[in-house]
Amino acid sequence: MLIIPAIDLKDGQCVRLKQGLMEQATVFSDSPADMARHWVAQGARRLHLVDLNGAFAGKPKNESAIKAILKVVGDDIPVQLGGGIRDLDTIERCLDDGLTYVIIGTAAVKNPGFLHDACTAFPGHIIVGLDAKDGKVATDGWSKLTGHDVVDLGKKFEDYGVESIIYTDIGRDGMLSGINIEATVRLAQALTIPVIASGGLSRLEDIRALCEVEGEGVVGTIAGRAVYDGSLDFKAAQQMADELGR
Repeated sequence: MLIIPAIDLKDGQCVRLKQGLMEQATVFSDSPADMARHWVAQGARRLHLVDLNGAFAGKPKNESAIKAILKVVGDDIPVQLGGGIRDLDTIERCLDDGLTYVIIGTAAVKNPGFLHDACTAFPGHIIVGLDAKDGKVATDGWSKLTGHDVVDLGKKFEDYGVESIIYTDIGRDGMLSGINIEATVRLAQALTIPVIASGGLSRLEDIRALCEVEGEGVVGTIAGRAVYDGSLDFKAAQQMADELGR
């Protein structure tokens, strides 16, 4: 079970949002590269970057911060990026810069043809981010709830060849209210590709609960606010996951 620290980028800073609201941003660091260095030193085996400005603008906006992070991390661990990735040229640029995975969210739902082309052009590098509430997928920075069922879309995107799916329960993100294990497992059981849980991670009990369903295909979890405000010790969480996974 991978515990994957999130570095959310807004105006070149490392921040956390509450339920995706840009105006509810808490700044945790002026240097995202230093934050990346910190997580690697703590034993992180993957990093999760989100370009928040990019997500709203429809194209990457924090490229200098992203490049600084990649310079710090080097080839040590894979780094994934989501936010504003809407065309093949952007994906190519991201991968050339040193990112291992790109995460396609809103564009996957609104323009499945683009996702299909991306999976064909860059096999093994495309992750889909499915954000849902009550089983229905949300788009546009969570501002629009669609009628799409998350399991149906997951199966469709699996057929396209996506590497994995990050499933976020948007009702819990940034709220420290615990992972929605049931909904995450329901999606993982319907697929053969890995699922990464996101939204609500808050304590070691969540790690224990996730490790119990690792066999269903839940391979990791995104760690956000909890590891920044200290309610979850990242190093202890990853150690626990490793021990339970043996």
